[in-house]
Amino acid sequence: MTEKPGRARSLSVEDRQAMLIDAVTPLLLAHGRAVTTKQIAECAGIAEGTIFRAFGSKDDLISAAVAKQLDPEPFRARLRSVDPALPLEEKIRTLVALMRGRFARVFTLMTALGTMGPPPTPEARREFTEIMGRVLAPDLARLNVEPARAAQIIRMIALAAAVPHVRNGPAFDDDDITALILYGIIGRPTSAPPT
Repeated sequence: MTEKPGRARSLSVEDRQAMLIDAVTPLLLAHGRAVTTKQIAECAGIAEGTIFRAFGSKDDLISAAVAKQLDPEPFRARLRSVDPALPLEEKIRTLVALMRGRFARVFTLMTALGTMGPPPTPEARREFTEIMGRVLAPDLARLNVEPARAAQIIRMIALAAAVPHVRNGPAFDDDDITALILYGIIGRPTSAPPT
């Protein structure tokens, strides 16, 4: 006789909400507000009624998912985790990838939902710049601008590259953007021989 599998362990309300937010986010990117509670339940592996017990409504779940994506603190933590001891080129590429990824995800989500979230506050933008400036500070002798200015340039170019209607043409990858920031449109890396 085979043993019946045990019942899945019960989740706290907070854990269930977090699980649902994680499940709905990719669905929102794909379907926007047209996502159904059936799709959400299937993705999360739960009954539809669980959504309403955890959030009350699909709109409440969507609002919670948007709030999580717009929360700047996890992104700040990722920026702070960039090792200032890395080679400058690697640091710039890492910062570009983080910034571009954040911008692309937020803009894709907002576009899919047909809405725009609140713009980052000047304090939030300043904090992103300060964190990146601290990461770049060990390379001050190699920079043509102050680290905070370099951080502003990285943020600005990553934003423009992440938004299709702003870049208005073929996409740039992280390496393209990094080379543009480091060498401009006529400079060359020091290791490259002149042509």
